[in-house]
Order: sequence, then C-alpha cells, then structure tokens
Amino acid sequence: MAVAPGLPPGAVHELELLLPPERRHTDTDTLAFYATDDTPRRVTPGAVVFPATAEEVAELVRIAYRHQIPVVPRGAGSGNVGGALPVPGALVVAFECMDAVLELDPVNRLIRVQPGVTNQQVQDAAGEHGLFWPPDPGSAAYCQVGGNLAMNSAGPMAVKRGVTGDWVLGLEAVTGTGEVFGAGTRTTKGVVGYDLTALMIGSEGGLGLVTEATLQLTPRPATKRTARACFADVASAGAAVERIMAGDVVPSALELMDGLAIEALRRGGFDHDLAPDTGAVLMVEADGSTEAVVAEFTALTERLEGEGLLEVATGASDTEIRDLWRARKSLSRAVKRIAPLKINEDVVVPVTRLTELITRLEGFAETYDLPIVNFGHAGNGNLHVNLMVHPEDADEMARAHACLDRVFDTVLELGGTLSGEHGVGSEKAPFVARELDPVSRELHRRIKDALDPKSILNPGKGF
Repeated sequence: MAVAPGLPPGAVHELELLLPPERRHTDTDTLAFYATDDTPRRVTPGAVVFPATAEEVAELVRIAYRHQIPVVPRGAGSGNVGGALPVPGALVVAFECMDAVLELDPVNRLIRVQPGVTNQQVQDAAGEHGLFWPPDPGSAAYCQVGGNLAMNSAGPMAVKRGVTGDWVLGLEAVTGTGEVFGAGTRTTKGVVGYDLTALMIGSEGGLGLVTEATLQLTPRPATKRTARACFADVASAGAAVERIMAGDVVPSALELMDGLAIEALRRGGFDHDLAPDTGAVLMVEADGSTEAVVAEFTALTERLEGEGLLEVATGASDTEIRDLWRARKSLSRAVKRIAPLKINEDVVVPVTRLTELITRLEGFAETYDLPIVNFGHAGNGNLHVNLMVHPEDADEMARAHACLDRVFDTVLELGGTLSGEHGVGSEKAPFVARELDPVSRELHRRIKDALDPKSILNPGKGF
C-alpha cells in the first residue's frame, strides 16, 4: 500500500477545531479501509472525515482550498472505475453520518435526502406509500444516493424509465471553493436558469459535493411478469433484443447473459434448469397495471421467437423470479470464479449494433486467449464486458490491456460510448480523448475551472 503524506499542520489544527475526534481519522486502520473502492488498486489518503451537515462539508472544502489539499468524496465505495479512489494525501470526505431522510411528500411524489442515504432506504421509505425511485443499480442494497448522483448510475429498469439523472428534481452542493448552492426545483417543470442539477449529476464529485438531493418518485407497478429465454448463442439472443426493441412495447427490463456468465452462476450454485446447449439467456420483464401487463408480456414474448431460440419459460413463480434476479445481480462477483481479477467495462452501443459488438468480442477472446464474460442491460445496448485475468501473470495482463484497447475502439466505431453507468473515474480517464473532441474537452476544463479553480475536487477522475 502506498504511504500517504500527512496533511499540513495548519490543516490538521483546523480539522481538530471543526470536527470531534470520532469524526476525523488518521489512524492506519481507517486510512486502509478508505484506500480503495471496488477496483483492485489502493491509495492511502491523508485523512478521513465524516461531516454531519452541509455547513461542515463546506468548511471542510474551505480548509482544503486554503491548504490546496485534494478532496475525494466517498459514498459506499461500490464503484467499478476508481471514482472514489483517493490520491496520496487526500482528504476523504465520507458521508456515512449524513444519512437522514429529510422529507417525504407522497402527494407531490418527492423525497428529500442526505447523500449518505442508501438506495434501499429510499425504496423502503417510498414503498410505504406505494411509490418507488426507479434507479436500481445492482448495488442498491448498500450504494448511497450521493454516489448514484455522482456517477449517474442506472440498472435494469433504465430501459423503460431512464437513469438516475432522470429522477432528480434538485440538489444542494458545495463547490471547490466551499460555496453552498442550490439547484433545480421541487416541481417536475422548471426552466429558470441553466440546469445546474444536470451538470452536477454524473460529474463524479469533480464539480461539487452533493449535500442534499430531492428525488422524484413514481407509483410502484401493480404487477410484473418475467420470462427467461434460452438461446443457442449470444448472436441469436442479440437478434431477439433487436426484435423486441423495434416493437411497440418497451420492456421494464431486458437483460442478457452469455455462456460464460451462465457458467459462473452454475459454479455459484444458481441452477435454473436451462435448456441443453444454452449459449445465452435473456430475461424479459413487463410491469404496470394488471390488464396492461398481460397484453404487453404476450407481445414481448412473441418477439423472442426466431432462429436460435431453444425455450421460453413464462410461468415462473414469484420465488423463482426473485431467485433469477438475485442470480443476475450476483453476476458481477460470481464471474471471479473464472479468474481472480475482472477488468470490468460497461460500454454501450446502439441496440442495432449489439450483435455485431458481441461477435467482435468473441473474436477478441480468441485472438488474445482471454475469457471475456458478457452480460448486461441489453435493452439499452449497455453491455458489461469482463476481461477475466490473473494479475500475477504479466503476459496475460499485457494481452488484456491490448484487448481492452481494441474493445474501446470497436465500441466507438459502432457509434457507442465508453461508459453507460459506471462513470469514468480514474480507470477510464486515459481513454476519454477518444470519445470527446478537443472543443468539448476544453469546455469541460472551463466548467471545472469555474466551479473548482484549484482543481482540488476528486482530481484525476472523469474528464
């Protein structure tokens, strides 16, 4: 583990005046815990602090601004791209103590929360009134709202309902100079001023630290139906995705798993009696009113019919459906049974190019002699491409990096984007120039300078 330089003595003194000892830490164990996120790299910060109010967050940033200390905001640390990874000597601002639901207004369908509230806490509070918040990342049980906003996270429901940014009415945040500002509205309409809410969402903590968010809720669907379709290969499954998305019914979820993903689940004990010789699985779901779901589900399953379809299971019980979704959401960790390290990408291509992308990936797996596990939100063309490697094997790692280079070029060639929901973080930052043109990158830099003139907020991440 890298050894972190200490904070400047003047900054240490100011932190001691601001926060009680239990909410500021420089001990070895705490620094080690916050030295990483869900990536394999570790960087030890200079200190970890736990603010309880927006004013404390603002004063922490002011201290950092005066002493030019990097500030790294931290949620649950469940990100895949190093977005919460510290830099040496950084002040990690962890939001565990800002975990209050401040307001729940079921009539106006909104909930106001602090950034440390988990996605699941939002769902539980809203669910008491028959409502829910549509963003549903795989880590919903423990990921925090602040992290959801920072990375503009998504999940299976995004195909029908959109991503986190589509369900945020407004927010409060602290700039890189320690100024507190509000953005957005409490209403579903509002066009006064620039959309600073949208600017903050997906900025990965590089433009400001969110201290409060007003989220839009929607009625929970009365019912849902889920089908599991087995295909001979991923190309056949990809063709079925195109047929579904060309139809007049938008599924509430449309997930794909390739053969290696299925094998990883089998190794983990998830065996759902798949058809023999299954090379890919699609999960197709419809939700809404009871009457509408019957017709929509029929329309969706009819479009599964085509070359390579082996079977469609539509009569699963609620328990079987829960188990199937539990298996799907466990995939990110289950694939580590294939190799200890996954280089996990969340690329997106137009749905009409998904089959071509999958075919190219199969070719790359052969060329570079690497297992590549593919699964993801097929209805958006959002594929999780996992290069499975042994980090101690230098030759294998070199092949993996060469393969990744080809993957990114292929995605852009097919009209796609390098990240659909994980963000850029530190892992993808070196590749951003391939997607964003020079004028766009310069505009990004100017916006960053306006909100964070000393560039202390989450340096080395995003753009």
